[in-house]
Amino acid sequence: MYGSGKYSSRGPALIPRMKTKHRIYYITLFSVVLLGLIATGIFQFWPHSIESTTERSLEKGSVHDAPLIRLPASSPIPERGDLSCRMHTCFDVYRCGYNPKNRIKVYIYPLQRFVDELGVPISSTGLSREYNDLLSAISDSDFYTDDVTRACLFIPSIDVLNQNSLRVRETAQALAMLPRWDKGMNHLLFNMLPGGPPDYNTALDVPRDRALLAGGGFSTWTYRQGYDVSIPVYSPLSADVVLPERQPGPRRYFILSSQTAIHREYRAELERLKEENGESLLLLDKCSNLSQGAASARKRCYKGQVYDYPQILQESSFCVVLRGARLGQAALSDVLQAGCVPVILADSYILPFSEVLDWKRASVVIPEEKLSEMYTTLKSIPHRQVEEMQRQARWFWEAYFSSMKAIGLTTLQIINDRIYPYAAHTYEQWNNPPVVKWSSVNSPLFLPLIPPRAPGFTAVILTYDRVESLFRVITEISKVPSLAKLLVVWNNQNKSPPEESLWPKVGVPLKVVRTKENKLSNRFFPYDEIETEAVLAIDDDIIMLTSDELQFGYEVWREFPDRLVGYPGRLHLWDHEMGKWKYESEWTNEVSMVLTGAAFYHKYFNYLYTYKMPGDIKNWVDAHMNCEDIAMNFLVANITGKAPIKVTPRKKFKCPECTAIDGLSLDQTHMVERSECINKFASVFGTMPLKVVEHRADPVLYKDDFPEKLKSFPNIGSL
Repeated sequence: MYGSGKYSSRGPALIPRMKTKHRIYYITLFSVVLLGLIATGIFQFWPHSIESTTERSLEKGSVHDAPLIRLPASSPIPERGDLSCRMHTCFDVYRCGYNPKNRIKVYIYPLQRFVDELGVPISSTGLSREYNDLLSAISDSDFYTDDVTRACLFIPSIDVLNQNSLRVRETAQALAMLPRWDKGMNHLLFNMLPGGPPDYNTALDVPRDRALLAGGGFSTWTYRQGYDVSIPVYSPLSADVVLPERQPGPRRYFILSSQTAIHREYRAELERLKEENGESLLLLDKCSNLSQGAASARKRCYKGQVYDYPQILQESSFCVVLRGARLGQAALSDVLQAGCVPVILADSYILPFSEVLDWKRASVVIPEEKLSEMYTTLKSIPHRQVEEMQRQARWFWEAYFSSMKAIGLTTLQIINDRIYPYAAHTYEQWNNPPVVKWSSVNSPLFLPLIPPRAPGFTAVILTYDRVESLFRVITEISKVPSLAKLLVVWNNQNKSPPEESLWPKVGVPLKVVRTKENKLSNRFFPYDEIETEAVLAIDDDIIMLTSDELQFGYEVWREFPDRLVGYPGRLHLWDHEMGKWKYESEWTNEVSMVLTGAAFYHKYFNYLYTYKMPGDIKNWVDAHMNCEDIAMNFLVANITGKAPIKVTPRKKFKCPECTAIDGLSLDQTHMVERSECINKFASVFGTMPLKVVEHRADPVLYKDDFPEKLKSFPNIGSL
């Protein structure tokens, strides 16, 4: 009891004294912790950079609030622009560095107002709505950085979209005053309306040093391939008019022309086509009975009848896009939005984003001089292909043309793919609508299943002096839809090629390369002029292959880009009596080689043939003037472990005009020497890499009893 009473008397007295003594301490500690949590929360949601806040809100900030910069008359002017610039000469890729996301960082200069010494602005319009939208989209993207030291690419806030509104000299001086200009290195300018009267240059006239130019109207003369980016001319109707997507298929009109500023010669030719083909062709012009303004810009007329524009474009299968004063036309964007297949007649025009987009899938390009043949050309396109092109045209607009945001981010992605090629978008990602993109298909080899950025094929024609036959080959090959370029390898050092005026007129670039020595291996040299992934090696006397056969061969190669794809097949056999290999050209059930007198292959093999061919095989071929095709078959089979693919039934190249004097293949010793080649090459390789197969590729309906118009490739040779 005592102990209990003693404890009870001291306990109640001590506890109140502890609370009183430490109350202030605990309250203070709790307050500090609470304030710390509040401060942390505020920091997490507070903008981390004042510079970032002001630059990202371009729409909120008024242009009039931007600082005024006065340009002295003596301010330096950049150089005109280096046409030789390429990414490896005028762009500092090391500034981009390595980052885990493989994405360039883009810095946008703060908004400034530039005026001359008299206070006159360098631009009559200031910052346009389109350029403001472009900068805002970039500043909201993953490309943007507000840290100038991390930037790989710099974009001025100076609006040069429309050269008509610029004072060229003063704009150039303003660019030179940018703090990190450094002769335009790693700077990107956007321009859609270049040049001015009377000549309308196809590139921005503002001197810009080494700056990259995203231009809307490049020609082959002003476009720096692999450096500049060809962009579309944005159509303001994209933001103001909503055209619902229309299902592909036949339309009310076959061809429609809606441009108002067409040259009188082109309009006269279109009117003649209209007379010949009647109601299937609708030829519209501006409405003379309407007052000028925004409303009249959305109207077109034909003989007093008024049509809504661009809605009328959806009523036609094909829509004509002719060059005007400038190569780039906003009408192209309107046509794509309507799901109408554009028929582009603008010689030397670099199509928008052609570096990555396969325009053959969405448009028809016709030389201006072939305008009179337009109707016939378009009628030859199968209905199913037209529907696919209509669908592709609409998707191109949605993905790449529909807004300034789409145009700007596509431009940056193309530049990004150049800097980080190992992480670049594939051909399918650029060209296939999302519903048909492959999700998990990968090639087991180093080449993709379908080559990236494949704008058709380059035909490489080896020739010596058979000019008449050469011209016939060029004429026939030019009929193949997927042909991108013709490269003639002139192997005669004692005779000059024909004059330029004598060559056949074709709708693709034609380049003649003169060799220093007469060697068969010249046909497999990796020429810089070969810009496509696919190469068609063809002799100057192969005049019997039809355009259907060549187009089908290319389509097969696209599915198997690591193979040799050719026509006549050949076989190697083991001769037990002689104890060596034998070359066989008779008709058999097996194939192990295809003749490269006409064969498709990946241009990578040109490099391997020229620089990595084992032993002395290349020199042996050049010395004997034979067997370069066998050497290429050995090389490809050894690298891939696969057999070539023979296409179509053709087994021989028949040339009725050729004689034994004309062709090497008709020499009596030809077969014996080719057998020696096989044994020689097998000895050098240390093995026999050739693979034997018992199949070939033919079009699906080739042998079926169906009308020819239902077949995609009706004209297939039999021998």
